Amino acid sequence: MNLLHNIHELDVVTFHWCMARRHRELLTRTGRLISRTADGPLYAVFGLLMVYLGYQAWGLALALSFAVERPIYFVLKNGFKRNRPAAALSDFRSFIQPSDQFSFPSGHTSGAFVFACFISQVFPQWSVLIYLWALSVGLSRIFLGVHFPTDTVMGAFLGSSCAILAMGVLLP
Repeated sequence: MNLLHNIHELDVVTFHWCMARRHRELLTRTGRLISRTADGPLYAVFGLLMVYLGYQAWGLALALSFAVERPIYFVLKNGFKRNRPAAALSDFRSFIQPSDQFSFPSGHTSGAFVFACFISQVFPQWSVLIYLWALSVGLSRIFLGVHFPTDTVMGAFLGSSCAILAMGVLLP
């Protein structure tokens, strides 16, 4: 339990450091835009586009990775029941209204990293940009005040792991 407490304390310090950045208003506005790109419809449209363009196996692998990732995400989120920063810190209010109560792991970040893994495999020339986007999604969730840093780190790990697993099972 001491380890979890220490991790939480480091998370709170890092979170407060992020919140104390200059240009806070610009970061919040930009964060809202970036976060919206990871709300979910983009992934479904891309999967359908892959199938339409003849990449059926890739579209199926993308669907499988989300079919594995989403239940794991929900089990972790409802199992750990980690409060979001606004509920955990008495002196803080988030900049957006989150869709659910708990913060660990970040679903937006997890989904973004599933997607980034696939894009980087299908279109390797876009790898740097798509991973910068996925990283920006994770950072936006912190700067919007709805996640602690470790929520996004674990979201990135979860999403990447599910994508790698699905690609390993369904793709040669």
